[in-house]
Amino acid sequence: MSELIRRAQPGDEAEIVAMIRELAEFEHAAQECVVTETALRTALFGDQPTAHAHIVEIDGRAAATAVWFLNFSTWDGVCGIYLEDLYVRPDFRRRGLARKLLSTLAAECETNGYTRLSWAVLNWNVNAIALYDAVGGKPQSEWTTYRVSGPELAALAARRS
Repeated sequence: MSELIRRAQPGDEAEIVAMIRELAEFEHAAQECVVTETALRTALFGDQPTAHAHIVEIDGRAAATAVWFLNFSTWDGVCGIYLEDLYVRPDFRRRGLARKLLSTLAAECETNGYTRLSWAVLNWNVNAIALYDAVGGKPQSEWTTYRVSGPELAALAARRS
């Protein structure tokens, strides 16, 4: 069995989008997932990339992905990585691929002088929580995540005057 963890490259969009959609289905939110290959290609490989991704290949098959972007800590004065999605296809679970992707992103932080690797997890995803606890992740219980989107985002934007 050959295993390769690598940065995503042009041409990987279809597999990454497929895995994002599989993740959305797993998270019971498939109807909210509207990403297209074109949108992802622009985000990952456009003139000003806004996201990055890694892929794990097992025997040449896309087995897992991590999609992430840089954030900035005003307290540290440097960037960090925010892991938007980590997904391992069911046939490839329990092989340590998620842990290896997290290690790869931690190494990306170390190499570039980034001070943080952050992510969010659904409260009911006990398997992911167990992994994150095992790698030294700490829940940030003093923070509550907020989001504004859809009609509320449009209404908020309209109030800027």
